[in-house]
Amino acid sequence: MEIRDLAPHEADRAVALWTQCGLTRPWNDPHADLDRALDAPTSTVLAAVEDQDLVGTAMVGHDGHRGWVYYLAVAPGQRRNGVGRHLMGASEAWLRDQGAPKIQLMVRQGNDAVLEFYAALGYTDQETVTLGRFLDPELEERRRVGTGG
Repeated sequence: MEIRDLAPHEADRAVALWTQCGLTRPWNDPHADLDRALDAPTSTVLAAVEDQDLVGTAMVGHDGHRGWVYYLAVAPGQRRNGVGRHLMGASEAWLRDQGAPKIQLMVRQGNDAVLEFYAALGYTDQETVTLGRFLDPELEERRRVGTGG
């Protein structure tokens, strides 16, 4: 398995993987998220490739204070084969090379299997609550409708 930067022509494959893994939401445009990550100097999307098949991704970036990981996805048939572990190791290395002192990520409430995965890698609850809102009222309404709230 090779881990490298995602090539722009692989964008549709990455978004299809994110959708298959249940990472997308109606209020977020995954293509726009991917484009922003590939176009910015402080982020990238890492690709895990095996026999020319995209088997995993991790979007990684930093804001100058801490690093973040998003869209960690592993193809269902490749889970428990070390793909996620290798992607997180590559994400940590990329952030270290960028000078980020800390790495963080968000896990949706109730996703216990994913929490166990990260705990096994040494990640702990940082005892914070993530708050947010969309600056675009239409997107905020789409989020409210999509979550029933």
